[in-house]
Amino acid sequence: MPENLSYLLGRKGLDKNLFEELGIAAQDTGTPDLEKMEELRKEFLVGKSTLYGTTSFYDFLRPENKGKKVYICNGSACLTADTQGKLKDKILKEYSSDEVGEMCCLGRCHENGAFHIDGKNYSGTDIENLTDIKKTKSNTKETYNVAYIGTPILTEKIQDLNQFYSLLKTSLSKSPDELLNEIKASGIRGRGGAGFAMGFKLESCKNTPSQDKFVVCNADEGDPGAYSDRYLLEEQPHKLLLGMILTGYVIGANWGVVYIRGEYPASVDKINDSIAFLRENHLIGKNILDSNFNFDFKVVKAMGAYICGEETALLSSIEGQRPEVRVRPPYPTQVGLFNKPTVVNNVETLANIPFILANGGAKYASIGTVKSTGTKLVCLDSHFNQPGMYEVDMGTPLQTVIEELGKGFNKRVKALHIGGPLGGLVPVSKIKNLSIDFDSFGKEGFLLGHASVVSIPENFPLVKYIEHLFQFTAHESCGKCFPCRLGSTRGYELFKKAQNEDYKIDRTLLNDLLNTMEKGSLCALGGGLPLPIKNALMYFEEELKEYLK
Repeated sequence: MPENLSYLLGRKGLDKNLFEELGIAAQDTGTPDLEKMEELRKEFLVGKSTLYGTTSFYDFLRPENKGKKVYICNGSACLTADTQGKLKDKILKEYSSDEVGEMCCLGRCHENGAFHIDGKNYSGTDIENLTDIKKTKSNTKETYNVAYIGTPILTEKIQDLNQFYSLLKTSLSKSPDELLNEIKASGIRGRGGAGFAMGFKLESCKNTPSQDKFVVCNADEGDPGAYSDRYLLEEQPHKLLLGMILTGYVIGANWGVVYIRGEYPASVDKINDSIAFLRENHLIGKNILDSNFNFDFKVVKAMGAYICGEETALLSSIEGQRPEVRVRPPYPTQVGLFNKPTVVNNVETLANIPFILANGGAKYASIGTVKSTGTKLVCLDSHFNQPGMYEVDMGTPLQTVIEELGKGFNKRVKALHIGGPLGGLVPVSKIKNLSIDFDSFGKEGFLLGHASVVSIPENFPLVKYIEHLFQFTAHESCGKCFPCRLGSTRGYELFKKAQNEDYKIDRTLLNDLLNTMEKGSLCALGGGLPLPIKNALMYFEEELKEYLK
């Protein structure tokens, strides 16, 4: 059935798709009304259960959010900073409780106290001006540190857009194979978590015959603690867009889809504005620069679902289906969006392509380490003296990032959760053993992932943090596989009960639960959650033993 639905929902292509129409229908009230849903159901020829299953899944479409006016960030960084309780108290003085909802995460991890009103994000001291914000619906200026150690591939500002896009003309004069060979020679690996070789993915899609192919930018990786995607979308949009155009040329795609988190409204606006610049200058569309190459963009605003950071769930979401993880094989490079060959990469990965093709794959490969080439963006949260978004050569010691860029911690910290909710929980004693690259983290039993850093202060109970991770996974699970759906809920219940009742968790039961999730889950949401839990049990046994049998 999902395969048939993909074909069916692809009838109208990207010009008008069901998911986007549901978002438009929900703009005024927070959820589409039944009359509009019936109208869309008939237009797109789908069943009532299919449409309701889609609508009820997303945070910003489900009926429970009808009438919500304010959303409070419930991400890990805001949790450990302990800002949201006081924030909510102040919000409830201006809004009733049924007008207040939650979002995760707004990407304001550098200063916390994050909330969302009327399509705009706020953080830091903005809550002190809530009355004015409510009245004027004004924007506030957000700032955070940006710096680098090594080679500024992604953080170097573009001085002249015309000169920057001259690379497009140069590249289109070469064959797709020539460009692909440079990308393969660069050794670039996906920056989203798994570190999969980008060149292999592109070659697979390029060699799959089809009249229609897609390049999809996964800008919905909402790891709490990470705001590097938001930086690139808002401050370096043309590096991403040119990277997508060039990727499209390599694989033979005519469409680029930028799927952006609904929690990043400014990012959506900035990308739309940047695409308008490309259109005005005839850098996208038909027969670009007289090359016979056609390429255009579609921006899709997501509706609040962490699971859409998983590439196959993201594809189902664009189609208008419930964003459930797909069984692989087949892989998206053969059967992707609307069942057509599709390359899915995240923002940071695609934004590297212009540098690689301008300077050559060998130059890129000379930066970083043999197995982890290039640079990596790292986000530091508010527990650092100098929080911010930093670019470092792969292989840079983690201690250098913390001390030279972050200027150390502003309070006593016992652990760093690096790489998002599914990343490793690193005790501070292990910092000296790690460098910013895939293999260093893997060797020590952790995961680099997005390289987001959420600090856990010494006075923050780890048992509470573990409960939070299970609860997060239970809320965000697509529900398709039992190990993730049931395992995360059971884990949340166990750790909540251990804190609130005279109950100790059986270690054998807990180990079985974690192993079942790790081995039996369809994707990295259920399969990755056990990693930080196991790290916590290994390195913080003394703190956790009172909750364990």
